Amino acid sequence: MTRPADPRTTTGPGVITVFSDIWCSFAHVGVHRLHETRQRLGLTERVSFDHRAFPLELFNDGPSPRPGTDSEVGGVARVEPGAGWQMWRAPDWKFPSSSLPALEAVQVAKEQGLAASEALDRALRRAFWAQSRSIGARSAVLAVAAETPGVDAGAVARGLDDGRARKLVAEDHACAVEHRVECSPHLFLADGSDWANPGVEAHWHGPYGTGFPEITGDDPGVYEGILLRAASAGQK
Repeated sequence: MTRPADPRTTTGPGVITVFSDIWCSFAHVGVHRLHETRQRLGLTERVSFDHRAFPLELFNDGPSPRPGTDSEVGGVARVEPGAGWQMWRAPDWKFPSSSLPALEAVQVAKEQGLAASEALDRALRRAFWAQSRSIGARSAVLAVAAETPGVDAGAVARGLDDGRARKLVAEDHACAVEHRVECSPHLFLADGSDWANPGVEAHWHGPYGTGFPEITGDDPGVYEGILLRAASAGQK
């Protein structure tokens, strides 16, 4: 697999490139809205999502603390409750110390096609945010893969075990730094347009991990425009 360069110039027609992390609540909202809007508009066969890693632990030099993600459930979930949420309910020691295995699995699944990687990405988000599953563990990631229709969990296991996707995640991190990918999620289209955290404005009260987020603006309708624009770019 070869990692493309600037997503502003390398995203293909009919594709939305999505930079995000799986344990980012704003990305959980965004990916849910992408899937739901695409289905509602009947664009499933015309628009695909190319998931790229925006590994927050590499940007922050450490894992996401549980108090931070718990505060996001309280502050962010209300704008899109249908995405699936709950406060962390598994034992504390099972809270994932890394999202890299999950991000790597999505890249490995991409070898089976974008549809497979889309499905696994969404399933892993639900596993973390709605089911309190430890997506930093190989066993948990592969269990989710095995439960996801259209995904060959054995192929994902082989890709995780030979390590080939770690390089891709590292390259995505370098790409995000070099080409000013702003946040998780950040969307890119083939015409060079892009949206950082589409339609959502937020303000943090206090530092992450001890403070909490407040949604100050929310326009879910922006996703319809993004999907229609991507579909138009994919027409021959």
